[in-house]
Amino acid sequence: MNWLTNLPPGLKSIFAKKEEAEGDSLWVKCPKTGELVYREDLEAAFWVTTAGAHMRITPEQRFKYMFDGGLWTDIPMPSVHKDPLKFKDDKRYTDRLKSAKAKTGREDCMAAGSGEINGRKAVILVQDFAFMGGSLGMAAGEAFIKAAETAVEKKAALIVVTASGGARMQESSFALMQMPRTVLAIQDVKRARLPYIVVLSDPTSGGVLASYAMLGDVIIAEPGALLAFTGPRVIEQTIREKLPEGFQRSEFLRERGMVDMVLHRREITPTLGSLLGMLMAQPAKTRRARVALEELAAAK
Repeated sequence: MNWLTNLPPGLKSIFAKKEEAEGDSLWVKCPKTGELVYREDLEAAFWVTTAGAHMRITPEQRFKYMFDGGLWTDIPMPSVHKDPLKFKDDKRYTDRLKSAKAKTGREDCMAAGSGEINGRKAVILVQDFAFMGGSLGMAAGEAFIKAAETAVEKKAALIVVTASGGARMQESSFALMQMPRTVLAIQDVKRARLPYIVVLSDPTSGGVLASYAMLGDVIIAEPGALLAFTGPRVIEQTIREKLPEGFQRSEFLRERGMVDMVLHRREITPTLGSLLGMLMAQPAKTRRARVALEELAAAK
């Protein structure tokens, strides 16, 4: 018997277990070792535990780490029809959306911001796995297109940080349509001769991996991230064989040429800065013209 059950009612209420918001706890459990890590230490370490586990983080935390000075401007996300199919399984789709919104404080799984990385203009789009598993639906598709259009308008690089379980089943074919739509948006960015870079975080799977997640000019992955169209458990059940150790993880895909580099989270922003410096370098004529104009203005 739990000793708390024998306490007087007044004292028992003091020790009563309370539902604690995810962001309120001072201690966070490492998913690799199970040991508790002090939250402030995790924040200082880019939310990577001493065992190397890269924790899932919010879009705002990504922006803070990635943009120069932790400064960015939010890009408003387009609104879409919330439940085109009036879908219901054991819960109504609208109820699931309300629950996800209450949990994350956002309308859907995508958030975008514009700013600079190492002095270069950039638009960053981040998927929040906490919102219905970062699933790709109409809202996410429209958000991707909005981010791509903003990048072209601002002549900025487009950087997408993925985290998704795939297409959103509650939207059926409407969700699947977002795959070709996002690919077309990427083509607009590339026609504008702007970089498109993808950062794969844990997990990235399904229709997201089968579309915009694997089309980057450079593809970076965080260590140990699950990157798969279909998860290893389903594959094992289908082929009735044990899969190799580390199958479908970042390092596995890098060895096979599907990922360009696997980087610790603290290394991602400096690497992006270097890449943008190379990919967005001004042509010599443009530099000479700019210098000439600056010298002329100084002479006046």
